[in-house]
Amino acid sequence: MVSPVRRRTVIDALRRGTVPHAGLDLFAVGLDRFKSALDDELQTVVARGAVFKAVRGEYGSGKTFFARWLAERAKRAGLATSEIQISETETPLHRLETVYRRLVERLSTDAHPPSALRDVIDGWFFTLEEDVLAEPAHADDDPDALAAAVEALMEQRLAGVARTTPAFSAALRGYRNARATGDVVTAEALLAWLAGQPNVAAAARRAAGVRGDLDHFAALGCLQGLLIILRDSGHSGLLVVLDEIETLQRVRGDVREKGLNAMRQLIDEVDSGRFPGLFLVITGTPAFFDGPQGVHRLPPLAQRLATDFGTDSRFDSPRAVQLRLSGFDLPKLGALGRVIRDLYRDGSTVPDRITAKVDDAYLDLLAQAITGQLGGKVGVAPRIYLRKLVADVLDRVEEFDDFDPRQHYVLTLDTGELTEDESAATSANRVSLDLP
Repeated sequence: MVSPVRRRTVIDALRRGTVPHAGLDLFAVGLDRFKSALDDELQTVVARGAVFKAVRGEYGSGKTFFARWLAERAKRAGLATSEIQISETETPLHRLETVYRRLVERLSTDAHPPSALRDVIDGWFFTLEEDVLAEPAHADDDPDALAAAVEALMEQRLAGVARTTPAFSAALRGYRNARATGDVVTAEALLAWLAGQPNVAAAARRAAGVRGDLDHFAALGCLQGLLIILRDSGHSGLLVVLDEIETLQRVRGDVREKGLNAMRQLIDEVDSGRFPGLFLVITGTPAFFDGPQGVHRLPPLAQRLATDFGTDSRFDSPRAVQLRLSGFDLPKLGALGRVIRDLYRDGSTVPDRITAKVDDAYLDLLAQAITGQLGGKVGVAPRIYLRKLVADVLDRVEEFDDFDPRQHYVLTLDTGELTEDESAATSANRVSLDLP
């Protein structure tokens, strides 16, 4: 059973042409074969293991949707999540300090939207205080003793991080002291440093005993510390998605080599056990994984990602290091329409009318018509298909008892409502098509 709130969240988002922020599992057509293996790997992360996955697929195959669907499942398993778009200018992969900064900016939990860092850290300090107060020998009427005990417990929890990145615990200590004394400016500056922001005020850094900005090497130590804080705050781990990693193919040669080596370093760190509780996912096109300008530029990385895709895609193992997304075809698009039609119908006041007037044959016709106007590119059709289905067809069928989409609806695609990829797929500014 789907709650009315979840149903409304999905339907309203599709009506606007956006991806719902929740409920993706309700219409994740074609992803069932991955569920069991991915849930097992999420449990590995919950048990303080670490997992790495690579997701491959052509443009329009649904890599970003897959990543967000996985993030939704991860949150239900208690993980925090962060999705990062890799780009040459804003988030180059070889600058791990920038990747870490984007990670924190997009950090979210089941209870807190991005950026959740402040809530996570404040919740962590509250948890430390509760742990200290739970000790029989501690008296809760001595604020100074409580502060000292909390600081000692913090240093104990972060001992492993302090060996490689002492500035992380120093900044946390400074942040807590600034909050306690009401020094909001220093507290905000140190929180910004913990988030990887550059150009933090020197006075705030001196107050905490921190030197310089967070660099490439300290970024990994901060990620290690963040995982500890998340775990102590009641979160089971962290899912990090590095999306559109194929952009590495278009950068200058030396930058590409650095980015590929940074990826190899991340994979090796995950395998070494340095990041318990981390689920790292990268997404890219087949050309990136198989072509001469991608991972094969760095043989050690190619060896780590090697997966045999010589067999029929039906027999791909969901436990392999690489997962292959086959993308949409017309049957899948029609199946997606049926899922959304049924979801809409189950919350409708006229379910029988919905079923009768928007039958399976009509859904297939609508899918064919929209795909045809997008140059046959099914991969770019789902968003506009679902928007037209909900806003132009299902809403009218529910509101007007004499509306028949076969007689009264004319499909139009206007460039003003299309995304860049959708617009590029059709050469006409406006297309009108009568459906049979």
